[in-house]
Amino acid sequence: MGPVLAGVLQLLALIGALALVHVPLGNYMARVYSSKKHLRVEKWIYKGIGANPDTEMTWPAYLRGVLAFSAVGVLFLYLLQRLQGVLPGSLGFKAIDSDQAFNTAASFVTNTNWQSYYGEQAMGHVVQTAGLAVQNFVSAAVGMAVAVALVRGFARSRGGELGNFWSDLVRGVTRILLPLAFVAAIVLVACGVIQNFSGIHEVGQFLGGTQEWNGGAVASQEAIKEIGTNGGGYFNANSAHPFENPTPFTNLFEIFLILVVPFSLTRSFGVMVGSVKQGYAILATMGVIWLGFTALMMWTEFAHHGPAFEAAGGATEGKEVRFGVGGSSIFAVATTLTSTGAVDSFHSSYTGLGGGITMLGMMLGEIAPGGVGSGLYGMLIMAIIAVFIAGLMVGRTPEYLGKKIGTREIKLAACYILVTPALVLGFTAAAMALDTPANSMTNSGAHGFSEILYAYTSAANNNGSAFAGLNADTQWFNSTLGIAMLLGRFVPMVFVLALAGSLAQQRPVPQTAGTLRTEKPLFTGLLVGAIMIITGLTYFPALALGPLAEGLA
Repeated sequence: MGPVLAGVLQLLALIGALALVHVPLGNYMARVYSSKKHLRVEKWIYKGIGANPDTEMTWPAYLRGVLAFSAVGVLFLYLLQRLQGVLPGSLGFKAIDSDQAFNTAASFVTNTNWQSYYGEQAMGHVVQTAGLAVQNFVSAAVGMAVAVALVRGFARSRGGELGNFWSDLVRGVTRILLPLAFVAAIVLVACGVIQNFSGIHEVGQFLGGTQEWNGGAVASQEAIKEIGTNGGGYFNANSAHPFENPTPFTNLFEIFLILVVPFSLTRSFGVMVGSVKQGYAILATMGVIWLGFTALMMWTEFAHHGPAFEAAGGATEGKEVRFGVGGSSIFAVATTLTSTGAVDSFHSSYTGLGGGITMLGMMLGEIAPGGVGSGLYGMLIMAIIAVFIAGLMVGRTPEYLGKKIGTREIKLAACYILVTPALVLGFTAAAMALDTPANSMTNSGAHGFSEILYAYTSAANNNGSAFAGLNADTQWFNSTLGIAMLLGRFVPMVFVLALAGSLAQQRPVPQTAGTLRTEKPLFTGLLVGAIMIITGLTYFPALALGPLAEGLA
């Protein structure tokens, strides 16, 4: 079997698996967030944190819950790292430096999971499990809660209440993420991923010497790392490491875990707003972009440029031979079109155009299917922009799901889509203008610029993957990337929740002959076009200086 055919068959198997679970998982998540009952363990949690899960919240109260919970998470994880040297199970590792501790705390609380350190050489078992793994669950649950609040904004009328943040947070963890991660971890252990609390030990003989490895609860963290679209790995090589991702099957399974919740949330959206066709329209938009990017990535990486590429069967530099070019290409697109950031190959080693595809996937806002929760609310914001554009074309007040998109709504949507580009381009320009940040580049020219651009694109979009050629463990990058992560996560949430509150206060508008049918393929095409045009106009100059210049050279 040729490598191209193997890659295509993997893609088809992945599509089949996602289609199989889409309806049952989507329906289940809709029931979770619509249920009035509380599990016993959930009642204990509410009592412990002093929250009343039955109290309805307006958008400012919901936002205060999101920000307060996340602020406590940043502080707790920062202190845990700073105290690592005196904690049990630290494996002898010292406390993390203040700038790196801030960067890591901001990274994991914002669901970014950018890592400027070697995991196996810096973090002990307590920090990994009690700190990083816990944030993998709760940061994903926060994103899901905000998405559900926006969906309620469309579904409710004349009230302005969006549910209860604490209830949505706890249910997302206990009823969705924990059960899925438990099953996934068992599958990974059965397939060879390690799960232990082993200390540092020497293994094998390599060129007359030995190599040291430490164990860890890798399978359990790997499961939630992918399901929660987190991406932070136990080891520096991330999902290219055989302890995290040992076989081609586990590679495909991990891609499935990355995509399953974001794609299934479109079904939950359709059920909660009372029209599954609307959910299918959003799913179709996500699917068209994801399949298009995957096909383009496989084409660029399989394209033979000269005898070396032809002999190898594709661009194999930086890719694991056990996954091949096809499996690595599918993984790269999945992880950058979501907010995962996990890698099974090194994106810096991709072809110039291939590296540009990974960047463009993040620049879209990671909405195809995007992160857990963040992908859905990001796509719904773009849908609002698309119906506004359609309204301008026909001279009609735009409507979406029975709600008028007026001045307030379009201003909030516009602010949402402007935040991330401002962070990416502003910080990239500052880093290129100063001498110290530029010294961290391994390469010069277009590829060196791509290293900087990729880093801030990854941070501001809460992705977390890296171009692998940039030395980001400096005070400048630890600080500025941490700030970009925090602003890129929480400022857009302000606009999302404000928009949700505005929509929830409206009275539904009845459909007429002039209403744009947003469940039809025509709207899907309009939405795809709007996404690509807005992103292209925003980022094309920066892409032209980096990956496009390199790819066309």
